[in-house]
Amino acid sequence: MHELILRTPAVQVAACRWGDTSARPVLALHGWLDNAASFQPLAAFLPDLQLVALDLPGHGRSGHYPAGMRYHFIDYLPAVLAAADDLGWERFSLLGHSLGAGIASFIAAAMPERIERLALIDGLGPAAEPEQDGPARLRKSLMAQRRLANKRVPVYANIQAAARARHEATGLQLTAAELLARRGCKAVDGGFSWRSDPRLMVPSPAYSSEAQVRAILGAIQAPSLFVRALDGLLIKRPHVTARCDCIEQLQVVDLPGGHHLHMENPQPVAEVLQDFFAFP
Repeated sequence: MHELILRTPAVQVAACRWGDTSARPVLALHGWLDNAASFQPLAAFLPDLQLVALDLPGHGRSGHYPAGMRYHFIDYLPAVLAAADDLGWERFSLLGHSLGAGIASFIAAAMPERIERLALIDGLGPAAEPEQDGPARLRKSLMAQRRLANKRVPVYANIQAAARARHEATGLQLTAAELLARRGCKAVDGGFSWRSDPRLMVPSPAYSSEAQVRAILGAIQAPSLFVRALDGLLIKRPHVTARCDCIEQLQVVDLPGGHHLHMENPQPVAEVLQDFFAFP
C-alpha cells in the first residue's frame, strides 16, 4: 500500500493506493464516518486493479473544510473529480460504498465521458425525502449547527477503545472497526480521538426528492454493478427496485452480509468485482 496526498480546491485529500500504476484505475469512495482503510480487505483480493481509495474531505487523514463550510453531499463531487485530476486520470472506474456509492452514482450520471464502469456496495444514490419535509430538515440542520460549538469530542484510552465504541454503536465487526480506527484516530491529551470533522455529524440542510434522485440515476451510461447486502440497509427499502430500474446497464448481485460486507467478508465481494472490472 502507498500513501498519497492529492490536491482539491478546498483541502488536501489523503488516499491509499494498491496495485500497479499501469493497471486499470479504480477510484474507491467510502461511507459516512469511515475512511480509505475500509477498502483494505478488498484490495488484498483485487491484485489486477490499481485501486486508489480516498479519505473523503473531513474523514480519515484528509483535511477539514474551512470554517463556514458544510459537508453537503453534492460538495463531495468536485473534490472527488479534482482528486482524479491530480492522479492524472481522464477516464476511470468508480467503486463506492454507502455514502461513497451515492457520490459515485451522481458523478457517473453527471460526467459520463469520464467513467468507464460503476460499482456500488450497499448504496444506490443518496438519501431522499418528500419535499414537504424540507422545512423541518432545514431547522434540524441549523439547530444542530448552533449546538456544535458546545459539543466535546470523545476521547478514548487507546485505539482499541475507540474501535469498541464504533463496534457497539453500529454493530460493525470489531476487527473491521479496529482497521478504521487505526487510520481514523489521532493522539490527543488523555488518549485518542477520531480525526473526522465534528461537522460531519450535522444533518444535511436539504435532501433531493426521490424523483430528482431517479432522474439523475437515469442519466448513468456506464455499465454498472450494485452489490446488495442481504442483511444490509437497502434490502427491504421499497424505493430500491425503482432506482434499479432507472439504470439501463445495471447488474444486481445479492450477497450474504451486513452493510459493511466488503470489510467483514471481502472475498465474495472481490470475486464479483474482479469479474465486473475484467472488461476488454
